[in-house]
Formats: sequence, C-alpha cells, structure tokens
Amino acid sequence: MPETPHIVSDVMTQTVVAVGRDAPFKEIVRTMEQWKVSAMPVLEGEGRVIGVVSEADLLPKEEFRDTDPSLYEQRGRLSDVAKAGAVTAEDLMSTPAITVHADVTLAQAARIMAVRRVKRLPVIDDEGMLQGIVSRADLLKVFLRSDEDIEEEVRRTVVAYLFPAFSHAIHVNVHEGVVTLRGHIRDTSLISVAVRLVRAVEGVVDVEPHLTGESATPARPEGAQ
Repeated sequence: MPETPHIVSDVMTQTVVAVGRDAPFKEIVRTMEQWKVSAMPVLEGEGRVIGVVSEADLLPKEEFRDTDPSLYEQRGRLSDVAKAGAVTAEDLMSTPAITVHADVTLAQAARIMAVRRVKRLPVIDDEGMLQGIVSRADLLKVFLRSDEDIEEEVRRTVVAYLFPAFSHAIHVNVHEGVVTLRGHIRDTSLISVAVRLVRAVEGVVDVEPHLTGESATPARPEGAQ
C-alpha cells in the first residue's frame, strides 16, 4: 500500500517569531525587519494564537499617512481605514487566525492556503497554543526528494502492490520528478489506478503511463445481444 502522506509537523518551523496583543506598531515593524518575516502570529497568555499581523495590515498606516480617506473610501474600506489609525497588534491583526494542526496533511494545508489566500499558517494544538508555523515554501519541500527516492517508493508501494505478478516486467523511470511507467500488464483497467497512486507519492511532478495489456472487460458469450 502507498505510504502515509507527510503531515505539517514533518516540515513546519518550530521556532516562531510572534508578538503579544499589546505590541506597539513600531515594535511590530522592527521585529519583522529583524527576522525577515512578512507576518507573525499574535499571542496572548501562555501562547494562545488569537490572530495574525502581516505587512498588509501595516500598509494602510502609510497609505493614508498624509491624506484623509474620502467618504467613499471609508465606506468601502472600513477595515483598512481602522487599521490606519491602529497602534497595537490587537487592533492591527486579522482575527480569528487561520490555523492548522500538526497532523494535517500537506495537501490539506496547501488547500487551506489556496482557498483562504494566505502564505503561511500558524500550527496550533487542541488548546490553540502555538506549536510552529508552516509556509508555502515548507509545503514545497516534498519536491526536493531525489528521483531515486521517488522511484524506490513507486516500485515498493504502487507497482508491487498493484501488479505483484508483473512487477519485474514493469519499468519505472523518474526524471525531475516525472514518473514514467513502461511494461505489459494483464488488466489495463488498473492503469488509471496506478496513475492516481503514483501521483499521490510525495515529490511526484507528473506521471506518464506507457503500459499495455489486455482489457479487463470479459468477452460476451456467443449469441448474446
């Protein structure tokens, strides 16, 4: 069977730069500059995540620095106008924070980032306490796997699983993450299953199946309509 997919705890960064809810505006800017980050979790108490403050939350301060927003802008951008006058993390942060748990798969984390249009996710435990942070770059680490590692896993968890009697006759080649399958199998209906399982192997960029064989559809008896 294919291996268990990697989860967020496998790639997340455990040392996280964060600020408290009372952190002043300039401290937030200085911290971002010092640690070269574009967003930080906002914490309260012993480390419970209550929001995230990002560069986008800070920019309205500069945008409206020397101009007064028109009535139209005030109505259409209430949040930005409010943030232009904010002075602490509590007033600047986006809340509630979009977070994940450490046991979420990388695919699920990537889906959350895409749907919610965020670049990173604080990782929390069941009590909402900060455990780490996972970024887009962290999720892409699976594509750093060597072609040799991918080939070995495809042979062991897909080919040997689906085609135990023909595994010796199926050739697996991986180049830059693209997996090519060649050979003769008995049941061509399994080709689509093989492609799906290979595509699920982490680090695989694409699958090119060049498998031939017999159809699994039984022949009709003579005289059948």
